[in-house]
Amino acid sequence: MARPFIQRSPMPGLGLSMGITVTMLSLVVFLPIGALLMKGASFGVFNVWEAVNRERVWAALLLSFRMSLLAALVNLVFGVLLAWVLARYRFPGRRILDAAVDLPFALPTAVAGIALTALYAPNGLFGSLAKEVGLRIAYTQWGILIALIFVGLPFVTRTVQPVVEEIEREVEEASATLGATRLHTLRRVILPMLMPATLTGFALALARAVGEYGSVIFIAGNLPLQTEIAPLLIVIKLEEFDYDGAASIGIAMLVISFSMLFAINLIQIWSRRRIGHV
Repeated sequence: MARPFIQRSPMPGLGLSMGITVTMLSLVVFLPIGALLMKGASFGVFNVWEAVNRERVWAALLLSFRMSLLAALVNLVFGVLLAWVLARYRFPGRRILDAAVDLPFALPTAVAGIALTALYAPNGLFGSLAKEVGLRIAYTQWGILIALIFVGLPFVTRTVQPVVEEIEREVEEASATLGATRLHTLRRVILPMLMPATLTGFALALARAVGEYGSVIFIAGNLPLQTEIAPLLIVIKLEEFDYDGAASIGIAMLVISFSMLFAINLIQIWSRRRIGHV
């Protein structure tokens, strides 16, 4: 009897690399999530819902996800623009600007929060200017938005920049020779090629913003029902030894985050199929 044909990779070590990958995913991702779900299961579904279905919890969840979504949308626009400028243009100080994009990666989030608070507080450099026109940034939801934009911008820029560098200029020149305007070339040629990368960067920025804690608590004000984010509420529950309540809020964030990322992945798959048919 002939053996079934098995397609093998030309690179050796598939079994070993797969084992290492599964082990690392289990230790870093699956086990913590599984422990959280088991904690919720032991607490009871009804009790989890009762712990979450409170005005303070819903206000914190709504604030966290609303600000995270707005920050990710802002980063989507300006992150793509920044990636395009860094990849396509040469100007004095470009290398410094390129290195500064990675600053939120290297800077501790607590330090970022203190720095942003010092800048946007009423007596700060930017906060004093905003105060003169009747605006207050620090200790409001605007401060939360700025902090989330700061930590999420590199995810979009670093995801899109390599794709922009791979797009050959001949593609734009060919579109121009066929009579297409710059706007038409951008909308029908460039953006479809960037769509998968931009959605990936958007998802990464959104995921980072949802779970952000250190850079937000210093500038938020942390007032219940106003500027209290969900991660801070989880920490408060832990400090009160309310582990079941903290786990319940964590499960709620997990469900909402998974739903949002699942929707983004569906859009990403659709965009790739659409590019393949073009």
